[in-house]
Amino acid sequence: MFLNYLKNFFLKYTLKNKWQEVSSLAGTNAIRTVGLVIDETKFLDKESLIQELISNGFAANNISILVYRDTINKKETYSRHTFNSAVLNWDGAITDRVVNEFIETEFDLLVSYYEIEKAILLLITYNSKAKFKVGFSSIDKRLHHLTITTRIENYTIFVHELFKYLKILNKIES
Repeated sequence: MFLNYLKNFFLKYTLKNKWQEVSSLAGTNAIRTVGLVIDETKFLDKESLIQELISNGFAANNISILVYRDTINKKETYSRHTFNSAVLNWDGAITDRVVNEFIETEFDLLVSYYEIEKAILLLITYNSKAKFKVGFSSIDKRLHHLTITTRIENYTIFVHELFKYLKILNKIES
């Protein structure tokens, strides 16, 4: 337990020292593919969030989802790929193949749906090849192009604000 705390502390420290501001918005490409990173430790209503994104215009087959949990029950079967900080080694490298593929995928939009800074989630967002990143304002501003101020339980407000600003930025059709 203490060793995991140390590992996460040093990874956060290292990440925050090498962060740069996210690159500026290069173009006005329409959003087709979406990556969604959810912290299920604090937010259990992930299927409703996904349905809200689909009902606002994203195609279900164009949404890739990664789910983080603090603890994983080996006997339980999960509907989405679920991981915890055990996939992170001492060098700050991720050892899970699916998580690495998610990071390497060039999504048009990455939604970081977590409001508490956890080292593994910050690392995934930072290393993601996504063209446009959106997250909560409680997370370091250097990670995202757009931050939304709301609570994690208010997924309808989050999605409403997300689509409002995506329309303003000409990232989706009105």
